[in-house]
Amino acid sequence: MSRFRLNPTPTQTASLLQQCTHARYVWNLALEQWLVGKRKRVVAPRFTEQCRQLTEARAACSWLRAGSQTVQQQALRDFDQALRNLYGGTHRQPTWRKAGLHEGFRIVGAQARRIAKLSRKWAAVNVPKVGWIRFRVSRPVPEAKSYRITRDRSGRWHIAFATIPEAIPAPGTGGIVGIDRGVTVPAALSTGELLSFSKPSPTEQKRLKQLQRRLARCRRSSNRRQRVKTAIAKLHARTRDRRKDWVEKISTDLARRFDVIRVEQLRITHLTRRPRPKPDPERPGAYLPNRRRAKAALNRGILASGWGELVRRLKHKAPGRVDEVSPRHTSQTCSVCGHRAAENRKSQAIFRCVACGYQRNADVNAATNIAAGRAVSARRETHTTVSPKREPQLTTST
Repeated sequence: MSRFRLNPTPTQTASLLQQCTHARYVWNLALEQWLVGKRKRVVAPRFTEQCRQLTEARAACSWLRAGSQTVQQQALRDFDQALRNLYGGTHRQPTWRKAGLHEGFRIVGAQARRIAKLSRKWAAVNVPKVGWIRFRVSRPVPEAKSYRITRDRSGRWHIAFATIPEAIPAPGTGGIVGIDRGVTVPAALSTGELLSFSKPSPTEQKRLKQLQRRLARCRRSSNRRQRVKTAIAKLHARTRDRRKDWVEKISTDLARRFDVIRVEQLRITHLTRRPRPKPDPERPGAYLPNRRRAKAALNRGILASGWGELVRRLKHKAPGRVDEVSPRHTSQTCSVCGHRAAENRKSQAIFRCVACGYQRNADVNAATNIAAGRAVSARRETHTTVSPKREPQLTTST
């Protein structure tokens, strides 16, 4: 998917927001019909019937009629596809779309091809009921059958063309690399490279804390609160852009350098799940404090490291060349002698084998085990030290 930055005028911005409101309104109506039918155990209207109802609603409501029928019908089609994905078992149940969070709509068909090249750096797209909107050409504009216009929390508009990029060919050298993902070091390679991206600077962290304190003092639904939320969203968007840029560059470099890329098979959704409250043994019926707060800090660190996004982009650019291995005991196993023990890793950064004395960076050692496929499972103990069998003791009868 190729995404470009839109540059609408203030009048066009108001029209785009209205189109987003119409698409969100139609989606939520379709979701409400489906939920009511599910609760009452009746068949809810599907796409064809909903389109007929939309035509009647546009004839009766001038506010809905002011928008583009193409945008509104496409919202119904997207909801119908969401139900197909749910019944197919590939996606979860569709959820409500909220203002300020889900701002966007999709254009499909002949109207998606109304694109004009203005100059070397600028092009324009003709959006229904809005007009020609300029966008910055940061890469060649692909020929797509649909595009989606979105607005993030910081107020930036983007247009994304739905295209499948070409895969990066393998170099053919037979190189294999293992990637160990962590919080302190987002990606450590078996070659010894420690890859990381620019985290928020101390000035940005201080600014974010000031804005969060100011937000807590703002009155709800006030203009000042909205301005503070926009300023916070801009800081988060800057960090998110750095992480995405790092992921794109690293995934492209790895796909060009190595034939096989091995990563840990991590279930990030389960790793970042909120922990259950732990009962207090001294007070019956009470729970230990600050358990969720400590886990929340770890969850933020995991989500900010871009673990899932890196693997997803590697699979897009190097299809069929990304292997996922079990992460079991990769950080406790020596990559030289294969000895596995919890005492091998006494700190976060240093790995020292208690059997052979091998010492290296802990993340690089784990990445080496991943590259060699030395992940230890419950049924496979080939790279661990097995304690010798005890000799049977003979007893003499008196």
